[in-house]
Amino acid sequence: MAGVTAFSPWRLSVAPMMDWTDRHCRHFHRLITRRALLYTEMVTTGALLHGDQPRHLDFNDSEHPVALQLGGSEPADLAACAKLAERWGYDEVNLNCGCPSERVQKGAFGACLMAEPQLVADCVKAMRDATSLPVTVKHRIGIDKIESYDFVRDFVATVAEAGCEVFIVHARNAWLQGLSPKENREIPPLRYELVEQLKREFPHLTIAINGGLKTPDQIAGQLAVLDGVMIGREAYHEPWSMAQWDSRFFGQPDPAASREQVEDAWLDYLERLHAAGRSWPHAMRHALGLWNGTPGARRWRQVWSDHRLKTLPPREVAERATAARLSGIAVAA
Repeated sequence: MAGVTAFSPWRLSVAPMMDWTDRHCRHFHRLITRRALLYTEMVTTGALLHGDQPRHLDFNDSEHPVALQLGGSEPADLAACAKLAERWGYDEVNLNCGCPSERVQKGAFGACLMAEPQLVADCVKAMRDATSLPVTVKHRIGIDKIESYDFVRDFVATVAEAGCEVFIVHARNAWLQGLSPKENREIPPLRYELVEQLKREFPHLTIAINGGLKTPDQIAGQLAVLDGVMIGREAYHEPWSMAQWDSRFFGQPDPAASREQVEDAWLDYLERLHAAGRSWPHAMRHALGLWNGTPGARRWRQVWSDHRLKTLPPREVAERATAARLSGIAVAA
């Protein structure tokens, strides 16, 4: 797997997020961190086997290391999609056992699969038999009101018997009834201690944690006891929070010294989209948090979000956005 061999490939990663972590988002994140593992949005087996494969699977070489996350519960379908992941050049294939949305439940996959650990084990075995890529599982610590450690321990033990060696654990329960996906990320309490207990009980497995972690010090605290940390919405909404990940957590140079440097490289990407006749505003939405927390950031976002400017070349919009941001600094001063 691409990356720094001195560290686990799962040491630090950006979570798969529906409607967010598309190839444009991943390209943007790569301008800020070269070492963190990036994930696709969850892609269902049906979408890959019966839909537009290039739309779902195509990515740029610059995105490595990058993992494909799958949603599904039929071992044969997942095996076929694992083969596709390898054929398209992904570094890992991940099975989603954590999404609580009703749409996912209707497809009998996501978090509801935690109630069927033997089925998950069968899926993992089929995927492992189909590909040489690492096959990993992302899951919750429980479902609904099941708060016993035994539940998640038995799930991990059963799936590990099928050959899964890497578990990414969202340290919250998934409530399958009564909560929206957004509420499922906020209301069920975080129980980091259960993830740490999994690592103590299964020291031979790679255990990474997800859920509620934001600051570098919080990341470092978890890396002291676990094998990896996965960051979700903090990385998306506050992308500059990743700016020193490579140097602090991988001992490697950070790819960008300033937000200006990231913005300039990102504009090159947007210009290429524009020149190809593709919609750059669809990509730009992923970068709107770049200047968050700095004077003038709101003015900068407002210019980029102005639909009246969406047909202009990106660098022309950037000039207006930068002027607005700097005027905001002058006003603040």
